Amino acid sequence: MTAQTWVWVVIAVIVIVALAAAVFVVSRRRRSQQLKERFGPEYDRTVGTAGSSQAAEAELESRKQRREQFEIRPLSAQTAADYAERWKQVQVHFVDAPADALREADVLLSELMRERGYPVEDFEQRAADISVDHPAFVENYRAGHAIAVGDSTGQASTEDLRQAFRHYRALFEDLLGGHEAQPSGKESVDEPGSDRREVTR
Repeated sequence: MTAQTWVWVVIAVIVIVALAAAVFVVSRRRRSQQLKERFGPEYDRTVGTAGSSQAAEAELESRKQRREQFEIRPLSAQTAADYAERWKQVQVHFVDAPADALREADVLLSELMRERGYPVEDFEQRAADISVDHPAFVENYRAGHAIAVGDSTGQASTEDLRQAFRHYRALFEDLLGGHEAQPSGKESVDEPGSDRREVTR
């Protein structure tokens, strides 16, 4: 090859490398934006725990791939109504025994997750799985679980338990898929000043 030919070869290689780098950067940015839009606050939380956006994005992509292996099932109207009714009974129980009711709510929420097709053996994995389809609720779910764990050691106040119950209910209703668990006529969970007293709506 002549010197001039080598020059053109080098230029071509540089252009190809530059284009490849540009495509890579654009692809990474697009993927980052898609993950941010899909996971919302969960994206930022994962960045914080993973230590970098690259590690966080790998984790979130791994969650998506794991979620694709599940067969997530919609609830029939009757099944959703049955779960909603059971939730109302737990909510009524909160009036007289908030700690017991919170434990019942935790169990019922796990049952609903299993009914929908999510594995429920390990809490952290459960929360990670739920975050793919319900990212707006998973952080509150973790917060509610943390309060429930605190209650097991006697560290949670009635107001803490009430807040945890609210967190659980938000995810519960989202999992119902539009079939909301309507509050009963007497209910104290949403009344901050009603410390274990019935409140007639």
